[in-house]
Amino acid sequence: MCIGESIAAAQRAALVAAAHPGFCYYTAGVHPHDAADFDATRDVAEIRRHVTAGAVAIGECGLDFHYDHSPRERQREAFAAQLALARELDRPVVVHTREAEDDTREMVRDAARDGVRGVLHCYTGSIGLAEVALAGGWYVSFSGIVTFRKWTDEALLRLIPDDRLLAESDSPYLAPVPHRGKRNEPAWVSFTVARLAVARGTDASAIGALTVQNARRLFNLA
Repeated sequence: MCIGESIAAAQRAALVAAAHPGFCYYTAGVHPHDAADFDATRDVAEIRRHVTAGAVAIGECGLDFHYDHSPRERQREAFAAQLALARELDRPVVVHTREAEDDTREMVRDAARDGVRGVLHCYTGSIGLAEVALAGGWYVSFSGIVTFRKWTDEALLRLIPDDRLLAESDSPYLAPVPHRGKRNEPAWVSFTVARLAVARGTDASAIGALTVQNARRLFNLA
């Protein structure tokens, strides 16, 4: 299945999802890179409109203190507004976090206490942050990064319970080995699934089946 995009591309994603029902789904949100231009009145209303029209989740949203393309306080404001909307509309959130663990931990913990569910997307953070998310009933998703030579955190790959594990392509970015450096394709998520299977001591077909089941549960897909 395919799931995407940000609010900037949500209209195109909505058309793709409408053309491929039951196969493609979409999300709508304000990425932390774009938070400098976040307008609560305008953007929350636009996200709400997309959710009403069929978006299965809010996001990706979150915090990115690595690039700091937007001021950190503006990132926090945009993230908080989207978490509040997720609670109101009973939709999951897709969360991007990079080098912002303390703030992300606090905001995810508080959101989970308020009944918000979600996923830490394309996860490369610490075991500690993952444990906070898991304690709140959230999911953790891995991308092709886990196939890179620099990836060494096998314990994190084994930490996530079977019923909270997701895999993703994050295409067109982060193509997995053996396609690293190329434009990523959704079909190549199979290499990520295979890598997770090795780390977890099982086979790729089992990981594939449970991650599909988990995605359907999280996003409430038929």
